[in-house]
Amino acid sequence: MFNLNSALGIHPLAAHLRAQRAELIAANLANADTPNYQARDIDFRAALDNALSAGDDLTRTSDRHFALGDAGHSGVEIQYRTPAQASLDQNSVDVQAERARFAENAVRYQATMRFLDSKFSGLIRAVRGD
Repeated sequence: MFNLNSALGIHPLAAHLRAQRAELIAANLANADTPNYQARDIDFRAALDNALSAGDDLTRTSDRHFALGDAGHSGVEIQYRTPAQASLDQNSVDVQAERARFAENAVRYQATMRFLDSKFSGLIRAVRGD
């Protein structure tokens, strides 16, 4: 029997995590001027490893980890970023660093989408018998 999950590999999960990370980084950028706002992010590699070891079930590994839950983040472990330099208003967002993270994440998301496109193209060719 054909299993689509095994045919696509980790790419759907990676795309999902990349999209969640993009949301977090965008929220950090949107709140760059908000006093006391603490920048948040996920450790992509740890979240992917955790999801794969849990059978694609994104769950928290500790009760001390912050989960977005209602925001649709599937229990991905959200971590607060440690600022490189303290600010007077206690905001931990470094706009230049966040922009760089956002751009890197976007490029990696695009690469994941290309891998998925390639996988689907191969599956379609296999079904057609090309």
